[in-house]
Amino acid sequence: MRTQVKLDAIGPLVGGYHDNPFGVLGPHIIEENGRSAVAVRAFLPDTQQVWLVDKSHGTSRMMRKIHPAGLYEAICDDSWQQPEEVSGTNVRPYQFRVIDKTGKTTTMHDPYAFKPMITEYDIHLLQEGTHWNSYDRLGAHLRAVDGVEGVNFSVWAPNAESVAVIGDFNEWKGRRHAMHKHVPSGIWELFVPELKAGTLYKFAVKVPGGHVTEKSDPYGFGAEVPPHTASVVTDLTSYQFNDQQWMERRVAQQGLDTPISVYELHLGSWQRDPESPERWLSYREIATRLIAYCQEMGFTHVQLMPVSEHPFTGSWGYQTVGYYSVTSRYGTPQDFMAFVDSMHQAGIGVILDWVPAHFPKDDHGLRRFDGTALYEHEDPRKGEHPDWGTMIFNYGRNEVCNFLISNALFWLDKYHIDGLRVDAVASMLYLDYSREEGQWEPNCFGGRENLEAIDFLKRFNEEIHLQHEGVLTIAEESTSWEGVSRPTYVGGLGFSLKWNMGWMNDTLKYMHKDPIYRKHHHDDLSFSLIYAFTENFCLPLSHDEVVHGKGSLLEQMPGDLWQRFANLRLLYGYMWTHPGKNLLFMGGEFGQWNEWNCNESLQWDLLQWESHQSLQRYLAHLNTIYRNESALHEVDFESKGFEWIDCHAWKDSVLSYIRRAKDPDDYLVVVHNFTPVPRRKYRIGVPEAGWFTEISNSDSTYFGGSDVGNEGQIEAKAEESHGRPASLLLTLPPLATVILKPPR
Repeated sequence: MRTQVKLDAIGPLVGGYHDNPFGVLGPHIIEENGRSAVAVRAFLPDTQQVWLVDKSHGTSRMMRKIHPAGLYEAICDDSWQQPEEVSGTNVRPYQFRVIDKTGKTTTMHDPYAFKPMITEYDIHLLQEGTHWNSYDRLGAHLRAVDGVEGVNFSVWAPNAESVAVIGDFNEWKGRRHAMHKHVPSGIWELFVPELKAGTLYKFAVKVPGGHVTEKSDPYGFGAEVPPHTASVVTDLTSYQFNDQQWMERRVAQQGLDTPISVYELHLGSWQRDPESPERWLSYREIATRLIAYCQEMGFTHVQLMPVSEHPFTGSWGYQTVGYYSVTSRYGTPQDFMAFVDSMHQAGIGVILDWVPAHFPKDDHGLRRFDGTALYEHEDPRKGEHPDWGTMIFNYGRNEVCNFLISNALFWLDKYHIDGLRVDAVASMLYLDYSREEGQWEPNCFGGRENLEAIDFLKRFNEEIHLQHEGVLTIAEESTSWEGVSRPTYVGGLGFSLKWNMGWMNDTLKYMHKDPIYRKHHHDDLSFSLIYAFTENFCLPLSHDEVVHGKGSLLEQMPGDLWQRFANLRLLYGYMWTHPGKNLLFMGGEFGQWNEWNCNESLQWDLLQWESHQSLQRYLAHLNTIYRNESALHEVDFESKGFEWIDCHAWKDSVLSYIRRAKDPDDYLVVVHNFTPVPRRKYRIGVPEAGWFTEISNSDSTYFGGSDVGNEGQIEAKAEESHGRPASLLLTLPPLATVILKPPR
């Protein structure tokens, strides 16, 4: 029989722009003059000869070259046909034996002998935007098909003219492995036999108009170390977690009534090897050191700045390209799994920064992925972020929302992550965020709210809390948007916690002032309690407060050296006793002097000095009290957990209040003196008479203070003050926080 390949199909095939290479290549049943046969075709450029090897019988036949570019065909009799259930295809299993242009002989399986694995149901869910485990279908997956091991590649690129898999296995040439397009979904797929974990690959995407661009895999599980940009075939099933105990207890350990004290860090600059300061420590090296440090310091959680793959180290991870790839700077995905596993076994939760608000313009990334605005908006009024020079996701597209929500679930599923802190939520909520009049387009109701992004955030929170009970979702949201941390069924966005940016800004603004002027700004401290219970707040002193010329926290404090340390202890004392959960960026706990630099280790050498050791001890002490005293964490988000004693002592720059646990008889008295002046016989009203124990005094010499205080305990007399039946005559140390426990 003669070939039945149509001429108009050969041109697109050899030119690399055929959207259905399976229509030409692989096995085909053909008929001529009432006779049937099997035609097997292969496109193998840069080859001299090709044989078709019958695996069932061990025989082979030379294939005929029907196009000089490397298109081969062998026509076999109808005995090659067999029931599909025998081998998954309708012909005998076969291979090719190939002599390439150098004379090397290779035996290989035919990628076009294997049927596509993406199902119609997968496509339906993806188009609907509800395929929450799409990461198990799209991307690069190690599979065994009909006993043949290899990798199944699939990618969404609906407007591409063609897509091919390129990599180190085909000399980065796209014509050898053209992918099949599922019409009309725009998902391209190909199973490439005999590939293994560690294979480097990209997608060669031919965009409308004919230009070919090489893209990393949006769903890739691994990536090369930047500045290299290839994706890496990765087996995420090879690591076995041993954190069952933590996972079983997580719901109880991460409740809103539990102590949550978060240590935020950047993995590349937390610590480095003093012998090789230019080298990043690995995930496993960091885990060993970080566990010991968090246990020493008493932090309950770590929060990692983004670990998804990003090309520019100076972006700190906030300009993500590989949303499903843990950054290879510090090791493999399995190394990061071991990091999380080790933290859990030590009783420490792991929260990730997650960035669904924007993505960078790097050519190998998501921008104009198939030659069109696929993940982003075409209109720059919606699709570009003017401050960051990045692209904004199109939340009105089902497949894009599916990509992001599936990604959030991926980190919880595959890496056992305990919480996601969502970056830049405010920029998502408002169409006019950082834009002038005329630079933004109102929504369908004429408002400034981004209705599509709002719906996305609600759906994100619903799915996270539904599928992974106990996981925290935390919003970095800096506006007065109502209900950020309220359930979606009452109109909220559904987050577990919201960063209290107002508290952070007001408090730091106050602490920057020389104490002599603080009495004129007393409201900066007390204002946060007006709205403290409208949301479930986390109090952040994050990386944003120690960069871009702001200096370190210690450097921002006023006064001489002693006063700077005292002010910083006072700030922490106020923060840890204020309603809300706590987050502190690395280095602040021991008084880093330098502004944070992502390319250098923290200044651990400062701990040779007693002043820095003392500050570190105080922070560890605060975490201990915070965990042990229910009054400081059980009722953070209701007014019954907090009572002012006196918020009007502005002339003295003194604040005093009570924190209560669920048991109202379990309470603490907290007093702050924001001036360097010790105050003797300072009267504070308290709920009852008796001996109160001074369980914390930031002015203790153990913490670097001057040791002014109340000698460990003080008696409250039945003398009314501040509307309470008893009172204390306290000695208030300078620039200090005192915490007192009632008689029991």
